[in-house]
Amino acid sequence: MKKPLGITILRKRDVPKVLWPLEIREMHGIGKATTEKLNKLEIYTIEDIAKANEGVLKETLGIVGAMMKERANGIDNRPVDPHKYDEHKSIGNSSTFSKDMTEEALILEKLFQLSSSVSRRLKEQHFTAGNIQLMIKYYDRKLVTRSRKLPNPIVETEDIFSAVAYLWKKHWDGEPVRLVGVTAHDLTERTTAMKQLDLFSYEEDAKDEPLMEIVDKLQDKYGEKIIKKGCELR
Repeated sequence: MKKPLGITILRKRDVPKVLWPLEIREMHGIGKATTEKLNKLEIYTIEDIAKANEGVLKETLGIVGAMMKERANGIDNRPVDPHKYDEHKSIGNSSTFSKDMTEEALILEKLFQLSSSVSRRLKEQHFTAGNIQLMIKYYDRKLVTRSRKLPNPIVETEDIFSAVAYLWKKHWDGEPVRLVGVTAHDLTERTTAMKQLDLFSYEEDAKDEPLMEIVDKLQDKYGEKIIKKGCELR
């Protein structure tokens, strides 16, 4: 409200008067695609979001929709911790092969397992990642790290592995490998990481979310190996 250096003090009682009349695009995390989708539901202002049916918002935008409604009503019960991001600058895992490895299928399988581990740690600590790094240590101890900045924050195994596999295909020089690692950088608290939804993907994002939650609960209760991907079974 007072860019670039000013501070606006907004009390909860001021929300209806100050925030609600604003167009929805003034709200953090709402871009063009999300605006168009909400406009189809006849939601045009922040007040419309605040008074919208939560079920409709979740059906349309997934958990982000419910978060938007809370924010529009000035509700955020997270504790303020100014040191949180200093303590969690990255989350990663690495693995050393028992021998120098050149079989790409086995290396990619290991990278998938590492991606799964990083994903679960991100979820446990309620973070998403905006940058994924691949580490390769060759047979001669040469260490190479390459990273990829992402258009949207991610947390799921498939998304992390997709970024890692891209880096692997682009940068592996064909020499034997002794160690690989996967690290998530540019961490953002998951409840505040609002994806700028794509017109062609928002329905899939919303549809997949309940399934991901069920998978997480099963793995928390019975272990990571209770559910396997087709590539893992192969």
